[in-house]
Amino acid sequence: MYRFLLTPRWWVINVFTVVAIPFCLFMGSWQLSRFETRIDTHEQQQEDASGAEKAAAKPLRDLLPVTTETSGRRATAAGRYDTEHQLLVPDRRLGDRTGFYVLTLLRTDGGKALPVVRGWLPGDASSKADTAKVPAPPSGRVTVTGALQATEHEGSGGVTASGALPRGQLGMISDASLVNLVPYSVYDAWITSSQAPGALRPVPPVVAEGTGLDLKAFQNLGYTGEWFVFAGFVVFMWFRLFRREVEAARDLALGLTPDGPAAPPPGPRPDRAPDPEDSDDAERNRSPSATA
Repeated sequence: MYRFLLTPRWWVINVFTVVAIPFCLFMGSWQLSRFETRIDTHEQQQEDASGAEKAAAKPLRDLLPVTTETSGRRATAAGRYDTEHQLLVPDRRLGDRTGFYVLTLLRTDGGKALPVVRGWLPGDASSKADTAKVPAPPSGRVTVTGALQATEHEGSGGVTASGALPRGQLGMISDASLVNLVPYSVYDAWITSSQAPGALRPVPPVVAEGTGLDLKAFQNLGYTGEWFVFAGFVVFMWFRLFRREVEAARDLALGLTPDGPAAPPPGPRPDRAPDPEDSDDAERNRSPSATA
């Protein structure tokens, strides 16, 4: 009854099943490990962030380039603010309110400029009434301390990548965006000052990408379930095909065919004796022309 398992068709089905099930289980386990890794890095990032607030600030050059380990660490840099190139970063949220960042470039002793977010203000960056509350940057040499942040890109939260912004506004904090606005080189990083002057409010550091429980983390969890469902579906389809073949083999062993007994051909049966009434009916139905 089970000889059909040795046919070429079932060899293909069996090989596919044997390969597909371990592959689906492996991919599901891998996606689950990715989700667990994001949980661990998220917890580690929170611990590092709480420790970074209490840790002593380090020079900027010791923390570059920005990585998941150095993001959020307290950095210090000395230099002079470029008061002629103060920029506003619109559509940035702090809590449940929308406002804008106040960004000023710090010309460091190394020659490069460091973007410094001096604080946040509620309101519209295009409103003169709201921008009038922005305090002027201090003149002279200053030392700035704040949380180190990685360069933003189009996928970062709050970024305005349309490019159609008024003069004096910046949609994305990155060296690529700033290099076209200032006549000097800019660090591939920025810091958010821990002390905000005047009406400004300090901007908390952003969690490094790939370390938080963001949408990608829950996508990994969803993919985990999908791969395990695929493995179960392969097993289900194999048993369904196997049961169908077994039932068909059992029917053939009992002499049953899927189409059933053949229907008799139309017309009179050859072994049937002629009926006299049929002859009388045919005689009565003959036309007069035929009898002439």
